[in-house]
Amino acid sequence: MKALLKRRKRSGNSLDNGYSSITPTGDRPGPVLDSIVSGCAPPPRLNTAVYRPSQSCYLDSPITINMSSQAVRRNDTADILIVDDLPDNIRFLSNFLGEQGYQVRKALNGEMALRASQALPPDLILLDVNMPDLSGYEVCQELKKNSATAEIPVIFLSAGNEAIDKVKAFQSGGIDYITKPFQLEEVLVRIKTQLTIRQLQKNLEQQNQQLKQTLEELKIAQANLVQREKMSTLRDVVAGVAHEINNPLSFILCNIQPASDYVYQLLQIVEVYQQEYPEAPPAIAKLIEDLDLEFLSSDVQNILRSMKNGANRIHSVVLALRLFTRLDESDIKQVNIYESIESCLSILQHRLFSRIDNIMIQIEKNYGDVIPLTCHAAQLNLAIFNLINNAIDALEEKLKRAYDESFQPRLGIKVETEPDNILMICIEDNGIGIPREFQSRMFEPFFTTKTTGHGVGLNLVTSQRIIEELHRGQLSFQSQNGMTQFTIRLSLPTH
Repeated sequence: MKALLKRRKRSGNSLDNGYSSITPTGDRPGPVLDSIVSGCAPPPRLNTAVYRPSQSCYLDSPITINMSSQAVRRNDTADILIVDDLPDNIRFLSNFLGEQGYQVRKALNGEMALRASQALPPDLILLDVNMPDLSGYEVCQELKKNSATAEIPVIFLSAGNEAIDKVKAFQSGGIDYITKPFQLEEVLVRIKTQLTIRQLQKNLEQQNQQLKQTLEELKIAQANLVQREKMSTLRDVVAGVAHEINNPLSFILCNIQPASDYVYQLLQIVEVYQQEYPEAPPAIAKLIEDLDLEFLSSDVQNILRSMKNGANRIHSVVLALRLFTRLDESDIKQVNIYESIESCLSILQHRLFSRIDNIMIQIEKNYGDVIPLTCHAAQLNLAIFNLINNAIDALEEKLKRAYDESFQPRLGIKVETEPDNILMICIEDNGIGIPREFQSRMFEPFFTTKTTGHGVGLNLVTSQRIIEELHRGQLSFQSQNGMTQFTIRLSLPTH
């Protein structure tokens, strides 16, 4: 049976609590609830939505608020905080909601409500408007300022039925407004509705978070696919280039020395001829003069030496490319980390001589003892290559912006063994540095601070995946005052 709670009028400046009360005859005053039907049967029991209070209008024991963050909450019930300055009102709603299976906490004023909410945020708050010290509006505003309590649904309970009261309630952050007197069934339905809405919001937030996580995983997967495709293409290209270059290069290298010997022998013949016939015939003398035989004799040897040096350089580049991609080798193998670094530097040799102001980038190497490292050789080479290449990019960008002629671009590479058998590879540059606002995004897929045409933001992501996922290592960086340092840490095999 539905029952309508009648208003109780308080004298003077007292507030209307929304419940009816009469003073019975006799010497002992005390509040009671009027029957919904005047002059009819006695008030029904609580489960019929009518409550008969005890002889005293105040609670027999003080209200206890659990302020411990370790409080245990049943998972299958909602936690509701009732805030009202009249204990009688709190007891009434608390008993009713408790019978409905809800966990109920209580607060007699706004300060107690704020402390209770911060200690253990409830699922919903029933908040009286008219309270001393802090009004319900003020309490709600304070709750919304705190990120830990901002999402708690607040239902206002008030005797005020004016439109301005309701507007103020919603402006302060409330999600519903119930006017006293009210039907308990209405309160129950509104509570269930708001709890359902809140649960749906939580579910939506979880789904959004899952979608964000899935999106990030898709981005990483896409980056990995691009990286694998790039690596596969690179290996194919390098294999083709190495094969095409090796054949003619081998021919050149094999013939340069015999050609040098032949030229030397011919020059010896010319020298002996000049000694035996110092007075050459006019035609030969004129030809010697025109050709500048003395210069030709010395320069042809220089040319042959240059050709040999160039061929050796091409040979070293081919070897570096083969070493970089680890062609015809197993995926996991034991390598000399210094050979890997040197192969990267050899491939990037053309970039070490900056095209800007013809400045040579200074390389500072600090290598420790040679320690064998078991790794995915080609992948690790790619990670190191990317870091060195990015450092050169930063140095070139600094050269573009620098007005100080004394600026010397520097690339430092340090390798050492740390405690706990950790191999550390540090790559440092004194380039433009990484702005603080971008540092948190450096390992995001497709994020880049470079101009269009200078990369798509996958190099660092690729290097991070290779180091951390493939090798169970760590890739970190720090950048300040124009100095940027990327550090690789890998576990060495224990013996």
